[in-house]
Amino acid sequence: MTIIRIGGIALGVLLVIAQVFQIDMTNPPVVADVGASGQVKEAMKRSCYGCHSNETVWPWYSNVAPASWLVAYDVHQGRAAVNFSSWRRYTAAQRLKMLKEINEEIADGAMPPFYYVYPMHLDARLSVADQRAFKQWITSESANLTQ
Repeated sequence: MTIIRIGGIALGVLLVIAQVFQIDMTNPPVVADVGASGQVKEAMKRSCYGCHSNETVWPWYSNVAPASWLVAYDVHQGRAAVNFSSWRRYTAAQRLKMLKEINEEIADGAMPPFYYVYPMHLDARLSVADQRAFKQWITSESANLTQ
């Protein structure tokens, strides 16, 4: 047997064994959803909720290791950073900080991340109108929190 054939067999065996280690794909209940509406809420559901809510729609590849491990990691990290399903449970100071970070991430083009958008979630891209709507919502939400 050649080294390439042995390597291929070893890789195949490892991938089969990896399937034994399943990830947690639960969605906790929505307890205090964000109060956005209209275009912002629709854009959040399309572009943010996959990782930043308890309403994750787990794609087919989240059932196949090792891709499942990466998806689960991103979702758990995203929920830890900001979870729109628990938005109203955050303090005003926490929400203000998150709003500032959301604004910066969107302005920098860092959210949603390119590896989420391409090639599987092209509809998650934020249009210029979506970005403008987010900015208006962030400004309004920040003003309400500082009153």
